[in-house]
Amino acid sequence: MSQDQIPTFVHLSLERRDQVFIITLRRGEENRLNTTICNEVIKAFHYIQRTLGPDAEGAVITRGHNAKFWCTGVDQDERDTNPFANSDGFFPMLHTILDFPYPTVALLTGHTFGGACPFALSHDYRVMNSERGFISMVCDTSTSDLVLC
Repeated sequence: MSQDQIPTFVHLSLERRDQVFIITLRRGEENRLNTTICNEVIKAFHYIQRTLGPDAEGAVITRGHNAKFWCTGVDQDERDTNPFANSDGFFPMLHTILDFPYPTVALLTGHTFGGACPFALSHDYRVMNSERGFISMVCDTSTSDLVLC
């Protein structure tokens, strides 16, 4: 794949507008984070960094695909089949965004719950419509396990 060819993904889309890249989350209505989408986000950020190069100007915007939800956090159903889901995808994704050398913006298009909060906070800037959506770090405290919601 050449640097001019933007990669394709299953659960997100990537578009370029000059030096600004836009990642649109597209995993169902709520964009729940599983290992697959987290690794796709990492792959997109790595592609953007390689494409822009070390001395260019640029930025990344991460947005949801609808006005109701930006992201509703970590997909708890995946924990039943993969107890390492957070360490295989979620935590490396946060690290990739936190360590990214260009400005990042979380465009919170709707509700942002649970594990989506640290996902949003890992970006340099967060923008949310004050008339639409809630942001909340709610958790299931019914277990003694450390759970990112």
